[in-house]
Amino acid sequence: MKKILISALTLFSLTSPMAFADEKPAEALLHQMNEASQQLNFELSYILIKKNSIEPLLYRHARNAEEQFAHLVYLSGPIREVIRRGNEVSYIEPGVEPFTIESGEMVAPTIPMLDSDVDELSAYYDFIQVGRAREAGAACQVIRVVPKDGLRYSYIMWVDEKTKLPLRADLIDRDGEVLEQYRTISYNVNDHLAEMMSGLNDVKLPQVISLPKGQVKDSFWTVGWIPNGFEAKDLNRYRMAVTDRMVESQMYSDGLFSFSIYVSQRDDHSLKGQIVRQGRRTLHTFVRGNAEISVVGDIPPATAKRIAQSVKITSPQEK
Repeated sequence: MKKILISALTLFSLTSPMAFADEKPAEALLHQMNEASQQLNFELSYILIKKNSIEPLLYRHARNAEEQFAHLVYLSGPIREVIRRGNEVSYIEPGVEPFTIESGEMVAPTIPMLDSDVDELSAYYDFIQVGRAREAGAACQVIRVVPKDGLRYSYIMWVDEKTKLPLRADLIDRDGEVLEQYRTISYNVNDHLAEMMSGLNDVKLPQVISLPKGQVKDSFWTVGWIPNGFEAKDLNRYRMAVTDRMVESQMYSDGLFSFSIYVSQRDDHSLKGQIVRQGRRTLHTFVRGNAEISVVGDIPPATAKRIAQSVKITSPQEK
């Protein structure tokens, strides 16, 4: 494995421990990991392992002055890419017209916690240092990221001792089963990446599209319970193209995991009660009165069921 450690990396490794000296070792290391993933110029080649698939990916990151660049490439199958230039992210996928949105975050299978707010997560997760191991040929510190309430999944992170980059992440359910693995095959830290990726400014990408903001202020339902730390995003209302049913949806996120609640009027196709987990994703659907309620997201089935059962219909739904 070729690793070029630059002078900036050396300076980073010397100063970062001092900045986080008052913190617990695991939390300090996650802060250093987050800092490294945003400040260093690096390339990670890794595979995403799921139950029935293995996806090879290449992720590059560079920083030029105050602007960040990132480029994720799917290495098998049809051409798929995600490109970040500052606060603009472009998506190129087969069968879909390329588009760009204003965002500082990629919605893509990047290694977890690259840009997570460690301070916010510390209110709902415990960070536990469990020892040392090797990954991608490098010595790593191993850290568990465990929910305090036991109501969501956890991660085991392998962080390179020299670069502080995450080289592996295992997604674990409450029974200890591994649901997904991100495993780095090779990596490179190199200042030349900044010069190379600055060329993305000259690439013609789609113009930024304006995403509709949630205009729904009053809804016909309320949710009675969600785990602590999950914050609600915009409430949306739209009509399904096939069934013509009106659906309201709201997404919730704690900065690490997310789920969405969907509520619509029941019909002959409504599921009377179903709970399915495929990998990290859970779907729980049931009917209450004239409403069909669904919870979909990266949460355990028991948590999804409790959230769905807490939804109350407060007024007749618009048709």
